[in-house]
Amino acid sequence: MCFKNIAFTLFLLIFTFSASAQKIYSLNGVITDGQTGETLIGASVKLSGIKQAGTTTNAYGYFSISLPQGTYDLAITYVGYKPIIRKIDLNTNLKLDFSLEPAAQLEEIVVSSVKRNDNVTNPQMGVEKLDVKDIKSIPVLFGERDILKTLQLLPGIKPAGDGNSGFYVRGGAIDQNLILLDEAPVYNASHLLGFFSTFNSDAIKDVTVYKGGMPAQYGGRLSSVLDIRMNDGNKNNFTAEGGIGLISSRLKVEGPIQKEKSSFMISGRRTYADAFLAFAPDTSLRGNTLFFYDLNAKTNFKLNDKNTLYLSGYFGRDKLGLNQAFGFDWGNTTATLRWSHIFSNRLFSNTSFIYSNYDYVIENQLEGNDFKVSSIIRDFNLKQDFQYALNNHDIRFGINAIHHTIEPGRITASENSSVNPAMVENRRGIETAIYVSDEWKASDNFNLAYGLRLSSFALLGAGNFKEYDSDGNEINSTFYSAGEVVQSYLNLEPRLSASYQFNETKSVKGSYTRNTQNLHLMSNSTATSPTDIYILSSNNTRPEIADQVALGYFSNFKDNTYEFSAEVYYKWMQNQIEYRNGTDLRGNQNVEADLLYGDGRAYGIELFLKKRFGDFNGWIGYTLSKTERQFNQINNGKWFNAFQDRTHDISLVGIYKASKRWTLSSTFVYNTGNAITAPEGKYQLGGTTVFYYSERNAYRAPDYHRLDFSATLEGKPGKKYQSSWSFGIYNVYNRKNVFSLSYEENPNNPAQTQVIKTALFGVIPSVTWNFKF
Repeated sequence: MCFKNIAFTLFLLIFTFSASAQKIYSLNGVITDGQTGETLIGASVKLSGIKQAGTTTNAYGYFSISLPQGTYDLAITYVGYKPIIRKIDLNTNLKLDFSLEPAAQLEEIVVSSVKRNDNVTNPQMGVEKLDVKDIKSIPVLFGERDILKTLQLLPGIKPAGDGNSGFYVRGGAIDQNLILLDEAPVYNASHLLGFFSTFNSDAIKDVTVYKGGMPAQYGGRLSSVLDIRMNDGNKNNFTAEGGIGLISSRLKVEGPIQKEKSSFMISGRRTYADAFLAFAPDTSLRGNTLFFYDLNAKTNFKLNDKNTLYLSGYFGRDKLGLNQAFGFDWGNTTATLRWSHIFSNRLFSNTSFIYSNYDYVIENQLEGNDFKVSSIIRDFNLKQDFQYALNNHDIRFGINAIHHTIEPGRITASENSSVNPAMVENRRGIETAIYVSDEWKASDNFNLAYGLRLSSFALLGAGNFKEYDSDGNEINSTFYSAGEVVQSYLNLEPRLSASYQFNETKSVKGSYTRNTQNLHLMSNSTATSPTDIYILSSNNTRPEIADQVALGYFSNFKDNTYEFSAEVYYKWMQNQIEYRNGTDLRGNQNVEADLLYGDGRAYGIELFLKKRFGDFNGWIGYTLSKTERQFNQINNGKWFNAFQDRTHDISLVGIYKASKRWTLSSTFVYNTGNAITAPEGKYQLGGTTVFYYSERNAYRAPDYHRLDFSATLEGKPGKKYQSSWSFGIYNVYNRKNVFSLSYEENPNNPAQTQVIKTALFGVIPSVTWNFKF
């Protein structure tokens, strides 16, 4: 009832502020790429004659703006496309669709805004967009274009390390990032144990990451939202493009089903590292399996001017096998059916039915000891979103319901196996939310984005549900039948972002955000693993909660060629999770008995300087931060460094257009080593050396730094066929960055302890041939 009153008051304020004696009309439409028919996300719509008149297209290319009757100069712009300038007389509701033609040459760097000073004028802060067309300019491991690795070059987004596609955002853990592919959550976004991400850049149209002040339509994670949208497919012409590299190849085909009405896109990728094993000098390596594949597919049908259907899917799999003795495979499957409907000139609707599945299987095939371990997390998701344009307000509201099913672990074995079958009980839950938000252009200088999200979670039977005390002892066990509510939670999540614009090139912004999370990652390692499992909030495990405040200064200079920003943030977190010493997650029927709950805090400053245009461009990003945790049962209740705490994080990116055909680029990254727990002593117990550990994460791993270089040679331009060669060197000066640390007695002097450092990569060259026709 309280939320209804708040929502009613919110709408009353909106309508009160919007009251006007003038006649108001709406201008709406869809903006697309003139060559492919793809909708353009974040295209700028600006009208002169009234300073605050402007908007951007939403995630479906649709825009709507309400204005007083009059004559305006309309400007439609989008990075890398020729602008459209048109004079319009607005004396009735008007629908205008626009097709933008790509510019002859793209000069913008990877991180780009939808207009030259959008970073200054946009009330949202802590948001970055990635121009997928230019990812090819960034040097990466094995020459494989990688969205996640490129994002980790931005301040506030820290990589989990070599051989890992996970990332940390403003002190949050890896599982506190919501990764969406066409609105479907992706639970493990890595291939080959983290060397590659699951996202094939050929199939991706738009990438947006929110690391603070996220809009109210997003929820379910504490730290960030990574919203990735796939290409719709070319509505005008059939095209094909791809690439052949040292260890993988890819191919994308797209084209119209019915010209200008419907289209399809199919993009596939596969590694062939296992093919080289057949020629390995070591015969024991022959017959092993090591590869991944993924497939992105999408189709859309424009039923009429007001209705469009979209169907998209992702299918990815990794397989690892050792001479028919051991097998390990894991993968993601997602599917999204979306219906976009225009109710009126001002009201836009999007209805989505979403399916997501992540599973893994581990198989031991040794005779007499064979077994198979499997785990699944599966979601069915319904979303209904509305967008309403009202004078200087852009109002969004909607509902979301997700049904989670988690199969934590099932062990099966043959009759002759020494391994006993076992199964951890499945868990089910329903996560629902209702939200309302408004982006209000209050004046020529002041913009406000505010909203409320009411989220709820219900843990459902059937099964036995236990309760534990603070020492992990069982105090109660109750059986609940199928569908019966075991435990429920309700949380109100306010969101607020504001910006004050001093002039066209300078502004200050502030934000406050509260987020809750009901899915919790269980992992014995410090980085993501395919065998990680999730648990749901329960009568023992409460929802994680994070509150974040941020303040930023944004400035452009030299005709918006250079962009500078400085953001400070403070985040405090409740119900954070750690493990008791000796916890084993695999097949653990009582994993919650081994969990500890405490608080967290993270704070820091992020500095970003970027040159956006010209033959030479790039950026410098620097983060100074602190991340800590506090648990009564750890470190005598004192605050200690979280594993992902890194004091300094620096990234430098340079891209140089040396000639019409040659583009050179380089990146340098440096960060303070992760916080680690190291032994402070040792003693003998039954003839075995036992190491003594005291404070949690009181020491540091060695600092990490690396220089990469790449060069791209464009083929001679042709009307129907294009090609390029990409050459790269990863880790140019062969830095042996630490992947793992272990401790053991020095065999030459048992009184001493030696540290064993393992490095994953040295210098790695790469070459890839890309083509398009």
